[in-house]
Amino acid sequence: KCRDKLNYSRPLTHGKACPSKDFQCRNGKCVAPIFVCDGDDDCGDASDEEKCSAPTCGQHEFHCNDSECIPALWSCDGDPDCKDKSDESMERCSRRTEPQKPRCLVSEFQCGSGECVHLNWKCDGDPDCKDKSDEANCPLLTCRPDEFQCGDGSCIHGTKQCNKVHDCPDYSDEAGCVNVTKCDGPKKFRCKNGECIDSSKVCDNVKDCKDWSDEPVECGLNECADNNGGCSHICKDQRIGYECDCPSGYKLLDKKTCGDIDECENPDACSQICINYKGDYKCECYEGYEMDPASKTCKAVGKSPYLLFTNRHEIRRIHLLKSEYTQVVPTLKNAVALDVDVSTNKMFWCDLYHQKIYSAYINKASDSSQQVTLIDSLHSPEGLAVDWVHKNIYWTDSGNKSISVATGDGRKRKMLITTELNEPRAIAVDPHQGFMYWSDWGGQAKIEKAGMNGVDRQILVSEHIEGPNGITLDLSNRRLYWVDSKLHLLSSVDFNGDNRKVLLSSHHHLGHPFALTVFEDRVYWTDLEDEAIYSANRLTGHDVAKVAEDLNNPLDLVVFHEQRQPKGPDTCNMGTLPNGGCEYLCLKAPQITDHSPKYTCACPDGMELGPDMRRCAISNTTTTTPTTVATTTTPSTTTTTTTTTTTTTSATTTLPPTAKTTTPAPPQTTRSGRITEHPRTPAATSTETTSLSSTSQKSTSTHTPLLAAVAPNIPILATVVIGLLCTGGYLVWRNWRRKNTKSMNFDNPVYRKTTEDDDDEIHIGRQSESIGHVYPAVSGSHSQPFIALPLGGHTKFEKRSTNQDEGLSRNTIYLAETINLSNAISGLP
Repeated sequence: KCRDKLNYSRPLTHGKACPSKDFQCRNGKCVAPIFVCDGDDDCGDASDEEKCSAPTCGQHEFHCNDSECIPALWSCDGDPDCKDKSDESMERCSRRTEPQKPRCLVSEFQCGSGECVHLNWKCDGDPDCKDKSDEANCPLLTCRPDEFQCGDGSCIHGTKQCNKVHDCPDYSDEAGCVNVTKCDGPKKFRCKNGECIDSSKVCDNVKDCKDWSDEPVECGLNECADNNGGCSHICKDQRIGYECDCPSGYKLLDKKTCGDIDECENPDACSQICINYKGDYKCECYEGYEMDPASKTCKAVGKSPYLLFTNRHEIRRIHLLKSEYTQVVPTLKNAVALDVDVSTNKMFWCDLYHQKIYSAYINKASDSSQQVTLIDSLHSPEGLAVDWVHKNIYWTDSGNKSISVATGDGRKRKMLITTELNEPRAIAVDPHQGFMYWSDWGGQAKIEKAGMNGVDRQILVSEHIEGPNGITLDLSNRRLYWVDSKLHLLSSVDFNGDNRKVLLSSHHHLGHPFALTVFEDRVYWTDLEDEAIYSANRLTGHDVAKVAEDLNNPLDLVVFHEQRQPKGPDTCNMGTLPNGGCEYLCLKAPQITDHSPKYTCACPDGMELGPDMRRCAISNTTTTTPTTVATTTTPSTTTTTTTTTTTTTSATTTLPPTAKTTTPAPPQTTRSGRITEHPRTPAATSTETTSLSSTSQKSTSTHTPLLAAVAPNIPILATVVIGLLCTGGYLVWRNWRRKNTKSMNFDNPVYRKTTEDDDDEIHIGRQSESIGHVYPAVSGSHSQPFIALPLGGHTKFEKRSTNQDEGLSRNTIYLAETINLSNAISGLP
């Protein structure tokens, strides 16, 4: 819509005759004839517009009230084009009844303001027309909680988000997913739907992105020309949009304003929240925490926190404030993984020897009759995590290389991830955002994350990592911490795998770290080589302190406090339908975008969701189940593996709501419940061998050749039998000797046996009064770390004098002689 007049640079004369081709105004000015009767007062006295006949507009033009002609399409397009704005008058535009001939393509939407936009942009929640007509009169579409809302308002099932298939018409179900094509480098442009095109194709009037996001209305607009784009210093115009920049020595504070160095970038500045001011800053705490006026750190509000940890044969408790040491669960076989549900006061643990997952209320866990078996028939369960919001449990199994989920009562279970796992170890969950995280120390060591329903899997850490053991989440600050037993590192990243930081590198304090947890400003970890629990500042890795020592294979540990498990809505039970309407499992879905489903339904292994995506049907896929059969021969043993292929047809079935999951028994072969290789627990093997007798498959047709093969080897058989008898006799003698031998244990001088309650507590006396919220055995204090002994059995104490000759300032040492030795060493291999 050009309105510029031709620039005749002819001087205007006064009092003289104008050239023959010019028009002389009444006031003596001379103007070009083209300016006469053009609707503009060029003379200044309007004499060039007198005695003008009404102009005749063309067939496709609109006649303005001031006699101006404009294209007819410009009339009633929301943009005044006549100088008197008569083309947009309410009287004219409200009376238009003639249908306008569409100027847009079938795949386009014509805005009320005249322009054409992609049809998928209509009712997508983002106004693209100048008059926002593409978002007018849109229906208020609401999707089910287990569905994903596409950009155009349509709904698809939540499991179809980030499945590498474009299910939404506008491809919005794959936007923001990690599995979309990566656009690396300045010469690449990422479309809104995840596609990747060359940046040279942006704003070239050719719609290369399927969602047309490479040709937005901002193309050709120089935002920097208007008030420098709002930038305080440098504005750089780009093909789409613009960006602000700063001169050397400055940096962007809010994407527009340049400022000096931000003190809040220093991790030591604040415990949690840092607010920067000009020349100063302020520290604040998240909800549920309060600022300690003495230490200026954030302390959790609520009950006193304590550590729970397992040393294979027991689960013990260390109070972080009261300085109490307690036995919680005695006489276990090989407990390697541990987690809690603070709201219900329950604890869960994996026993590698029994290949099961157990649960119990913490105050009743010492009674074996109160310990409930939740999951059995496992192989090597080594990691455990509790979803305290939706009441599910997740675990890793390095034996069958899987990650599984079950309800809190163990009635319903399912394998979520069974591919590309080598040695899955620790696992942690974020039930608020719907993600789970796990470590894998196999050949290609890594830390991964996926939705708690198994979708949108991605690798967070894969470089400079060799033996990732324990992992833990700091939900308040959204960081993941892990320990590497091969590189002897304590590190952290954010939940997207960025901003990686090594907090501590030490062969001394990280000789063989196994598990870790974080609380307030401290990170705690167990170390197998030093048989101790350490802590350090979670921000800097400084102030390393030994919390407890002489623990004999300390493995997993957790902090029990309500702030470690912040409350959140149970999305599976927010509506009118119980369990989200799911027939089997209801699992939290990852919150990738605002339109992500809140949850999705899942079926047991061997079944799949039916057409309604809530009920289960028998899977029609072909499954291959490996079956291992151990065949014993002499003199060597051969293991033969056969494969059974089972094909089933699809049929809808209804599952009883309370029916337990049927899990096939593990193959009858040598089962090893152990932690192996470098990152695993040393000396923690417990092997249970079950062999298939060859005589169980007797056949008359095989007797003769079998005897013929065995007869020459009778001397060897006799030697083997005699050797087995001798070994059995030695084991019986050793067991008898162990039961009839007393052992002497030297306890820590600060332990005092008490008989309060039934928790078999040991209180640790303080040498000085603590001020504020102080942990025991932190660096710089006079408190000594815990020295742990077996807590089972009856103990009598005798006093011994200390050795003063060495110049050591020691306290009185108590000699603890364990009478009931069987409780103390129960479960040792």
